[in-house]
Amino acid sequence: MRIATWNVNSITARLPRLLAWLESSGTDVLCVQETKCTEEQFPAAELRELGYESAVHATGRWNGVALVSRVGLEDVVRGLPGGPDYGGLQEPRAISATCGPARLWSVYVPNGREVAHDHYDYKLRWLEALSVAVTVDAAAGRPFAVLGDFNIAPSDDDVWDPSFFEGMTHVTPTERAALEGLRKRGLADVVPRPLKYEHPFTYWDYRQLCFPKNRGMRIDLVYGNEPFTKVVKDSYVDREERKGKGASDHAPVVVDLDM
Repeated sequence: MRIATWNVNSITARLPRLLAWLESSGTDVLCVQETKCTEEQFPAAELRELGYESAVHATGRWNGVALVSRVGLEDVVRGLPGGPDYGGLQEPRAISATCGPARLWSVYVPNGREVAHDHYDYKLRWLEALSVAVTVDAAAGRPFAVLGDFNIAPSDDDVWDPSFFEGMTHVTPTERAALEGLRKRGLADVVPRPLKYEHPFTYWDYRQLCFPKNRGMRIDLVYGNEPFTKVVKDSYVDREERKGKGASDHAPVVVDLDM
């Protein structure tokens, strides 16, 4: 079973690449982030033609998450139970469903913007709510994973130059400590293995030739419980999908499970 997560940075802009990638990659379930569309605008019909069902939680121009599956979609939950508001609104940043033998969450963690910004506090509160919300699924006996754009590099090895990010979000000790909330629920970071290159980054800014210079970050993550991690037989970042015209600034992260 092949599962992937991908921040597409607008599913409308990325649709031709997305459809081609699904066909060529053989992915069974894709967790999507930053759809940047309403649920009515989501290309469910085009995906259905390829044999995929869709579950979407999206409200408009920003954010938005989805699960796309050809192995079933059951018990769909839209939104983060107990999640905080921002600006008086519940943003569409989480969706979960049972896909075949696995329970999966697609999440788009708030960016945080700047350390002194109220969005940073929102990010920390959102992560705390996530760690509580996954408790039941994480403790179940079936494979379970939270996949998505966490907007946090777990360690200094996950950024191209730690000194460049000093004082910025995505790398602060407080954010990294928030990830411990998931580990305390029995979830482990599924690091790409075998490592096909020294730093398996997943995101490269569009500016300043960051991708050609490999000035990236590993912020798209997969956290699985023991029944999930023990059946992982391979995982990798599909860097090829970050190349060329019309690419997202994120690359898909792929996990193969021996079920």
